[in-house]
Amino acid sequence: MSRVGSSSIALRYASAVAAAAAAFFVRLALNSWFPPGFPYLTFFPAIVLTAYFAGRGPAILCATLSGLAAWYFFIPPYNSFRFDFATMVAIAFYVFVTAVDIFFIDGMRQTMRKLAVERESLADLARSRDLLYREMHHRVSNNIQVVGALLRLQSSGVKDEDARHALTEAGGRIETIAKIQRQLHDQTGEPTPFRSFAEALLDDAGQAAGARHAVRVEGGEAPLHPEQATPVTLVMLECFNNALEHAFASGSDGRIVVALEQDGADHVLTIRDNGGGPPDGFEPARSQSLGLRIVHAMARQLGGAFTMARIDGWTVCRLTYTPTPA
Repeated sequence: MSRVGSSSIALRYASAVAAAAAAFFVRLALNSWFPPGFPYLTFFPAIVLTAYFAGRGPAILCATLSGLAAWYFFIPPYNSFRFDFATMVAIAFYVFVTAVDIFFIDGMRQTMRKLAVERESLADLARSRDLLYREMHHRVSNNIQVVGALLRLQSSGVKDEDARHALTEAGGRIETIAKIQRQLHDQTGEPTPFRSFAEALLDDAGQAAGARHAVRVEGGEAPLHPEQATPVTLVMLECFNNALEHAFASGSDGRIVVALEQDGADHVLTIRDNGGGPPDGFEPARSQSLGLRIVHAMARQLGGAFTMARIDGWTVCRLTYTPTPA
């Protein structure tokens, strides 16, 4: 047994002796105030406190010393250990009450100690789980990005222009998914608010396209549900890239506003730009554009609806869907 452990045990038993002594002197000081028949009144609190703070062994010692002091000084005939039927009943009652107190309080202490150990164990498990999740999340994002890079590399060796363009676009979209996955959580592993990673992704997309348009993100202060974050963000990026490619004349400046708002039980993602709108008679649902087909596929995956309309000089793309409960 270590010196620290021995000191701790000695301190607990010393506190039991001190508690019994304190209870005795309080009982002695109040003796004239107490009616006959209450020899143990101040000793019970001392035993309860000792059992709670020091444990079963010190509590038994405190109860023994307290019982002997009460028997000798406060049970008639005083100043003696005389044993008769009345004394036997008083002592039996005292032993029963103190045994019950010590049993239940010590059981409570052990349960609390086990709960503290289990809480710490669960906390360690949660930390390990979060670390594993972040590592897995990081590896998945890296692997997705590698796939995108391989497709781009493959496209450089393809002679057919359409095939090369398709491989390049596919590689870019896969790398975009990798970026989305990487930005869904911050460095501590906590979910990132939609607005934060939307601003970062739109800034990257704008720089990649060499755009100078003013971009603003509104709403989206809460994180998206992990199962819905990727399709929602893909819809946003496809509409954003579509606006950069088709809405503005070369060298012109424009404005693009992205907003995620609550509409009753639904979320509404709006991407609007003040550039040139789609041609007359254009129907997004029938368009053969890969980007719009991806948008409609993501909307179906979310169980929502996607619309595109020209409103007050703005082209407004709107995705409406019901958020998954957290």
